Amino acid sequence: MTARMSSRSLYSLPTRRSASVHGDGSVRASYASTGPAAAAAAAAPLGGSEKLAMQNLNDRLAAYLNQVRALEASNGEWERKIREWLEKKSPDVRDYSKYEAVIADLRNKISAATKNNARLMLDIDNSNLAASDFKYKLENEKNMRTAVESDILGLRRTLDDLTMTRSDLEMQLEGLTEELAYLKKSHAEELAALRNNVSGSSVNVEVDAKPQEDLNRVLEDVRRQYNGIAEKNRQEMDAWYKAKFDDLNKKMASSTETLQTSRSEINDLKRTLQALQIELQSQLSLKAACEGTLAETEGRYNNQLSQLQARVNALEVELSQMKADIERQALDYQTLLNIKTRLQMEIAEYRRLLDGEDQSKSVVTASKTKTEIKEEKPQTVITQRTRVVIEKIVDGKVVSREEQPGTEIIKK
Repeated sequence: MTARMSSRSLYSLPTRRSASVHGDGSVRASYASTGPAAAAAAAAPLGGSEKLAMQNLNDRLAAYLNQVRALEASNGEWERKIREWLEKKSPDVRDYSKYEAVIADLRNKISAATKNNARLMLDIDNSNLAASDFKYKLENEKNMRTAVESDILGLRRTLDDLTMTRSDLEMQLEGLTEELAYLKKSHAEELAALRNNVSGSSVNVEVDAKPQEDLNRVLEDVRRQYNGIAEKNRQEMDAWYKAKFDDLNKKMASSTETLQTSRSEINDLKRTLQALQIELQSQLSLKAACEGTLAETEGRYNNQLSQLQARVNALEVELSQMKADIERQALDYQTLLNIKTRLQMEIAEYRRLLDGEDQSKSVVTASKTKTEIKEEKPQTVITQRTRVVIEKIVDGKVVSREEQPGTEIIKK
């Protein structure tokens, strides 16, 4: 009676169970078994040893079932914890789409600033070239000015020399004029004395000689000759002085005009140089500001990138830990599945033994009855099929499916 109740309790166990473990590269295994609703055969009293063996098998079966239930409960608890952990620790996918416009705007500004910086550098180079050209022109103008000033100094020295020569000539002219006046005066005195002597003497001397020349006429000729020479010298000196003065005046006017032009050009160049220096300082300040802004932007983006990289590394570490936990759970579940498969095989063997004993009892009972009436009794067919399905899921998609046929036992 105990064996029969144990057999019925075995057939009344739950006949379908499925369990799954989900994750990347995980394995989901499902087990299904079908059996009759209740046992139809009745068993006769067993012997002592067989009864002890059946009780031992029943105890072992009860222990296995308790272990299976405990493992199933533990597996369900672990699955619940894994789901909660996945829901809690799943990486937060942030929506950065709203920052795309700001990032695009900043990139455009950085590109514009870079282009503006390049343009400013080109302008600075052009300004430097223009400044060097102006400096070269300024040096040339300075050299020209120095040459003109040296020419002016030379002309001034020449003018001073000519002035000294003119003074000397004027002094010589005054000396000659005074000497001529003195000669005229002495000649007049001598002529008067001679006349007085001639008029006072009463000696008549007749000399057969040439007629005496007129001294007044001779003196007048000498005076005219000296006056002509002096006038000619004066005119020549005046013409030479005038030519020299005209030449000097022309050179002075040309030098003055050139000097004024050079001074005006130098002033223009100085103003241009000051304007270029001011513009250069402003461009350098703008360049420094742009470089500071660019460095600040690069530093900010580098910090954000480092933070994102650290977050990615942390998520990768969590993902590797999660994969390790899932693989461990899959191994535990596979072990549990193997234990259950062995347990089912032992249950099937146990049922086969029970069914064989029931059939042997029914044959013995039928041989003892001596009735010739044949009655057809309904036969109970017990069919048990075991099938193991292994599915491999990657990223939520089934990539492979394997079916392993189990033990199939058919009893009538």
